[in-house]
Amino acid sequence: MTEPPVVRTAVRADVPRMAATLAAAYPDYRWTSWALPEDGRAQRLSRWAELWGGLVPVLAGTAWVTDDLAAVASWVAPDAGEPAADLQSVIDRDLPRVFGGRQPVVLASERLGALGRPDEPHWWLTAVGTRPAARHQGLGAAVLQPVLERCDAERVPAAATVYTSTVVRWLQRSGFAVTHSTRTAVDHELPVWTLVRQPRRPAS
Repeated sequence: MTEPPVVRTAVRADVPRMAATLAAAYPDYRWTSWALPEDGRAQRLSRWAELWGGLVPVLAGTAWVTDDLAAVASWVAPDAGEPAADLQSVIDRDLPRVFGGRQPVVLASERLGALGRPDEPHWWLTAVGTRPAARHQGLGAAVLQPVLERCDAERVPAAATVYTSTVVRWLQRSGFAVTHSTRTAVDHELPVWTLVRQPRRPAS
């Protein structure tokens, strides 16, 4: 019998390897070529992964990884506050560097995707990825589990916005359901789905 993967909360020292995992997972994701300008795309993706997939959630204590960092899941908690002033200044500085001229349409599309989010407090999945060589081993689902189990215990929804039907189907296997669908702002180039997972009741 295969041992289940060890999943733990990510720490600051993990951020470089988390970023490398997400950067390796995302090049073939349609959002990447849509959101990030072609010039310097690999560097833009690495910085996005380092900051929004790694540093921001790690400092908030809301990122989980397999012990070998082959899979990463980053979340925003229901009670998340504003980032510290020094971190916010980095975000404000690097947002234009990452998205360049695509920034307005990316942010507008994120607002469209948010229309399907629950009104009540909920966990928000901001990034999840598995290194290509480690796919199809259940690692992505494993790094989601700590938050999904917490959602069930605390009776709190979880939600995510995604841009491919493949990811929709993958999240549906973990209990998510589509609550809103649209297309990206301005160019309408990509489909946008928002999914919500309602907390499950424990088996009696």
